[in-house]
Parts: sequence; C-alpha cells; structure tokens
Amino acid sequence: MNLRWVISIAVGAFLTAGLAFGQTAPDEFERANSLYREGKFEQAAASYEAILKQGWASTPLYFNLGNSYYRMGKTAPAILAYERALRLQPNDPDIKHNLNLLTFKTVDRIEPLPELFFIQWLRSISAFIPLHTTAWLLAIGWCVMFTSLTLLYLLTTAPALRFLRGLVILSAVLLIPLGLLLATQVADSKNRTDAIITSSVVTAKTSPDTQSVDAFVVHEGLKVRLGDWVGDWVKIVLPDGKMGWIRSGNCERI
Repeated sequence: MNLRWVISIAVGAFLTAGLAFGQTAPDEFERANSLYREGKFEQAAASYEAILKQGWASTPLYFNLGNSYYRMGKTAPAILAYERALRLQPNDPDIKHNLNLLTFKTVDRIEPLPELFFIQWLRSISAFIPLHTTAWLLAIGWCVMFTSLTLLYLLTTAPALRFLRGLVILSAVLLIPLGLLLATQVADSKNRTDAIITSSVVTAKTSPDTQSVDAFVVHEGLKVRLGDWVGDWVKIVLPDGKMGWIRSGNCERI
C-alpha cells in the first residue's frame, strides 16, 4: 500500500475517533447528570466512571462522581473523587465542604505532624495563587530586576539611580519567596504521592511481608502518603508520621 494512503487512513481514523469522542463524552455526561437527578446514583456513577475511562477528566466530573458515591454511602470512593476534583480546583468551597462532611464519617482520627511555619505559609499561599500565575510573577520579577540593572549603567541622574537601586532590591527580595513558592507548587503537581485507603480495614506491616509484625490498622477513607514500592507492596506514611507496608490494592492514588 502507498505510504501516502497509509498516512491518510491513519489521520482520518484519528480525526474520526476524536470527533466521536467529542460528541459522545458531553452527551454521556449529561445522561449521567440526568440519572443522578432521577436518584439512580449507581447508574450515574457508572456513567461518570465510563467517561473517565475515555480519558476525559474535569472538576465537575469528579465532583459529580463524588456526589454519586456519597449518596450511595460509599465513603472511600467519594473521598477519592472529591480529592481528585480538589487537585484540579484547589479553592472550590463546595468540594472542601463535602470533604469535611465525609471526614466525620471516617474511623481514623489522626493528628498531622506540625510543619515549619514557612512551609505552612507557602502551602496556604499556593492554595490561592495558581501555578501559572506564580510562574508569570516570577518571570516579571526577573525582567524588572534585569531591566533595572541595565538602566543603572545607562542613566546618570541621581533620582533615577536611587529609584532603580530600590527597584533592584525590591525585585530581588520578592524573587526569593516567589521561587520557593513555584518550586513547592511544581513539586506538588508532579509528585502524586497522596492516596486514599479504599479497603474497609487494612493492617499495615513493619515490612513488605505477610509474616512480618503488624504495625497499625487503618480504615477506608484515610488519606496517606505513598513511599517505596516492593512488588505489590507499598509503604504508606500516616499524617502523624507512622510508616507501614500494605498491599497496593488496598489504596488508590489521588
């Protein structure tokens, strides 16, 4: 077969699949919403999950999926869906409200370890400033500082020099926290180490071995941090810093 024909067929198939996807995913989403409004929560959840399997994810999709599981009384899947929605839209008050409601339904009450004040400061700011905004502010800060440095060598008047020196100092002072904030946001966006316990009761081990000593017991809905992997075992870190090994099938990454 001619290479041009092969390429044409492949491109045509890709465009056709993309068009079909674009037509069916929104329709399926609306159908799932209709099922939810009719009180058919299990069918609605299945429809939402089918859309996710097609590769289409959004905050409303995860939020509605969480609502469906919540109405079905499935705590862990609901928390997982809400956490994924919150990852896409960290400042949504409705998602946070529903998560807080579900927290009271979970068994484990674990106080997290205190963080250093500047880490808490960075995390609180990153919750209100999107990553792309931080990147733009950092780029503008660098431009202002280097432009001011350049003008310092070109201008000779005293008032202009005083103004430019102050601008350079101000830019340098602002660039440090902006750089730390951007690094924190990039690390949080790339390192998906948070997970939700999905099994009703899980006994963590001191090592990745069924014969090892029990470390602690956790329950569904608990948010943990993932560590090392050994086969189908994964190390989890609790909010209070305790560590143990569980089967990877007992949790799901956010």
